[in-house]
Amino acid sequence: MSDSYEVENNAIDGEDEMGSLNHSTVQIKLGHLLLMTNKNLSVASELSLDISQYDLRSYRLEGKNELKPDICAYLERPIIPNKEDDLVTVSKMPDLVIEILSPRQAISYLIRKINAFFELGTKSCWLVNPSQQIVTVYSQPNQHKTFDIERGAEVIDEVMNIRLPIQEIFS
Repeated sequence: MSDSYEVENNAIDGEDEMGSLNHSTVQIKLGHLLLMTNKNLSVASELSLDISQYDLRSYRLEGKNELKPDICAYLERPIIPNKEDDLVTVSKMPDLVIEILSPRQAISYLIRKINAFFELGTKSCWLVNPSQQIVTVYSQPNQHKTFDIERGAEVIDEVMNIRLPIQEIFS
């Protein structure tokens, strides 16, 4: 096994390509809720972001040339050049990144990934734990608020001015 796939406490320290029912369901629900409640956002899932011009080795992420968040959102959608019909990778960093914890993924990997996104210029990052029905909203590295289904009705992102009903994310 390579260093990026070391197993710690039965978790993969890297991307989990297997997915799960809860992960994929929460991913779709979050994308839908963002689109329905925030008409000014351009929302994408599994978008490949070009990081080839950055040195992010200190974060120990497996992708050398790209990062792929579960969900990302832009206040201004990236522009597709005139002679192209689509973009395979996008160099413009999103305003919001959402990472959803998979059953086999190490949370420490996703926190490193979130910290890298902040270095790249992302304004807000969310870490979603479907098993515990928790959403942690980071406004910058090491500054976050945690929302759970038992103690609150909404997930509130003050940086992005987003409010989502937490019950609908996990129902």
